[in-house]
Amino acid sequence: MMTVVFAVAVLAILGALFGFVLAFASKVFAVEVDPRQEAIVEVLPGANCGGCGFAGCSNYAESVVNGTAACNKCAPGGAAAAEKIAQIMGLEAEHSEPMVAFVRCAGGNRAATKYNYDGIDDCAADYASLGNGMHYCTNGCLGHGNCVKVCKFNAIHVVDGVAVVDRENCKGCEACKNACPKDMIVMIPYSARFAVPCHNVEKGAITRKFCEAGCMGCKICEKKCPHGAIHIDHNLASIDYSKCQHCGICHDVCPRNLIKQLDEAIPYVESAAEPVNQENTNA
Repeated sequence: MMTVVFAVAVLAILGALFGFVLAFASKVFAVEVDPRQEAIVEVLPGANCGGCGFAGCSNYAESVVNGTAACNKCAPGGAAAAEKIAQIMGLEAEHSEPMVAFVRCAGGNRAATKYNYDGIDDCAADYASLGNGMHYCTNGCLGHGNCVKVCKFNAIHVVDGVAVVDRENCKGCEACKNACPKDMIVMIPYSARFAVPCHNVEKGAITRKFCEAGCMGCKICEKKCPHGAIHIDHNLASIDYSKCQHCGICHDVCPRNLIKQLDEAIPYVESAAEPVNQENTNA
């Protein structure tokens, strides 16, 4: 019995001794943290989304204090967080227009498929399969939702086979953009009223065969825009938002009703594209 009591007492003494040593070491070797860093972390939303270009909110706060990052890089925090961070740093807040994600595709279930994909429910896996994905359009949305899985703000969902962004929930963190293997998600100004939901670069005659919603590069929008804000490059229309005056003429003249007004849903096309090749192959 005495042996047990002695063993317990020795363990208790050793535990207390080691605890004291660790506490002393933590004081002696502690790395001093600038109080401004902790203050900045407090005003950040804590999403750790990586949209600022750093591993997390703490890393971003440290970089701001060290002078290697601007005060307005936190997309989820927006202008409010930038203002508070600038106050902590004793700087004048740098204001910039919020950016939101936009998916350059309106095809989804309306785009013709080459085969039935029966693999992993993952965009990258599908894209790496036969012919760069199951759709004839090698630049369209695959609809497996890699972007949805990484979004921490419930701002993007797959609807009818294509990802769609909820601009009110989007914080511009670019997580969805970075997750897309086709690089078809871009950032546009929140104030933008029109956008081109297409990433296809094939000629119009080819586009007609595999997607009812694809841009044909007809140049009507380019010719009609009175502000020189929309251009055709590689058979695809794109908007220069530094020139766009939100007049909506490009939207009105598009023969495919493709150019999207951002406060409206993507227009539904009744006649889905007929598959060019009816043969189905399991991937």
